Amino acid sequence: MASEYEIIERFVFEKMKESGIPGMSIALIKDGKVVYSKGFGFRDVEYGKPATPETIYGIGSVTKSFTALAIMKLVEMGKLSVDDPVDKYVGINIRPKGEKIKIWHLLTHSSGIPALGYAEALIDAIAYGEGLITPIASPEDVISFMTDAEKWAVSKPGERFFYLNEGYVLLGKIISVVSGMSYEDFVRKYILMPLNMKRTYFRREEVQNDPNVATPYVYKDGKLEKGAFPYGITADGGILSNVMDLSRYVLMYLNEGSLDGYEVISKEYIKEMTEPRIKLPYELFGDEFYGYGLSIYPRFPIGTLIGHSGSVLVYTAYMGFIPKKKIGVILLANASGYPLSQMGMYALMALAGENPEKLPFVRYERTLKELEGVYRAYKSTIMFKVKVEGGFLVLESRRRYSGMNMILVPEIVEDERVLCYTLQYGRKIYAEFIKRGDHIELIYERYKLIKE
Repeated sequence: MASEYEIIERFVFEKMKESGIPGMSIALIKDGKVVYSKGFGFRDVEYGKPATPETIYGIGSVTKSFTALAIMKLVEMGKLSVDDPVDKYVGINIRPKGEKIKIWHLLTHSSGIPALGYAEALIDAIAYGEGLITPIASPEDVISFMTDAEKWAVSKPGERFFYLNEGYVLLGKIISVVSGMSYEDFVRKYILMPLNMKRTYFRREEVQNDPNVATPYVYKDGKLEKGAFPYGITADGGILSNVMDLSRYVLMYLNEGSLDGYEVISKEYIKEMTEPRIKLPYELFGDEFYGYGLSIYPRFPIGTLIGHSGSVLVYTAYMGFIPKKKIGVILLANASGYPLSQMGMYALMALAGENPEKLPFVRYERTLKELEGVYRAYKSTIMFKVKVEGGFLVLESRRRYSGMNMILVPEIVEDERVLCYTLQYGRKIYAEFIKRGDHIELIYERYKLIKE
């Protein structure tokens, strides 16, 4: 019988291979210690250097949890309140629907302002080396960029979740103004140093001096190429680290603010961070929320899951932990590909001794994958090829001159039956896959076809 680690390794390797992730590192935590850590694939493809648990990657928006923790540290120190208006500390006069934005609105992405896209534009230009550079190199530039954002508001503050990178840049500026030191120095002094996270970085020169750094990669026209990390603004997604350092960070949360006898922050403020605040508009298990810099999944099968994903295209990341089970996971990769959050959920299920194949997204993916192949009608008069792309099925006609590809949207996904639909000139056309013993039938429009 395979161990939980073998089960996790098989899944990780499978998804890395399917989506083309060159290198990845993982660490698993259980009962107060790291019980497993490993690197997979290449930290550098050109030179054949393997990824290890010590390899440095950009952690993307996992950084937001550090920013939220720093804000809560300032609250604990009595230097600010989450109910303070943002314009008390930052020279920005934005009032969505006529109301002031408070610090907690930024922490929960509920300012009422939809994503303004500064980070996406900057990452695209730097990572891919294409397009114009967005002229934003400092929090002050972001403030200037946001001057007209009030007109972009959709709701009042506190009403609705809109993921806003710019909001976390403002939080970083607030930390700097209130503490009298840079955002980076505050995080280093009050979080990194107490947790002994000695190889967690903010600046290019720090990374260049480290001998074990993952080369960042992107796919251009299906070809793997070197990308570039967007150094500069850090509070919304600029930290670089490794799974061993981040294990200490996760252990601090599992220990309610303390590690190795040192209290980074009192447990009441960890509780504040992990309290469900704003409902997320997308759901995987149901009733999912955002707290302060952390996502909360109360209906995860083995207990409330708390964590955060991160992506700057050339690096992706996930950290997650389940306080009830005292387990956690950290994954870092040097390209975009299969969601590391889903790899992390799979790993947590296996680590807890549960069957991770029962997770809804795994069953969904496995079921659709079984449908891939060539389908033939009566005496092979008509042929279609079915393949999975991005959670959809694509139906490719084998007719040379009159065929066209159709995107099939799964509507019902069951073990023995999958019902999909596509649109033709505004009409809904169904495609039904039925498993009968050892073969699969496809009923599409006027045709019945059988998979080879």
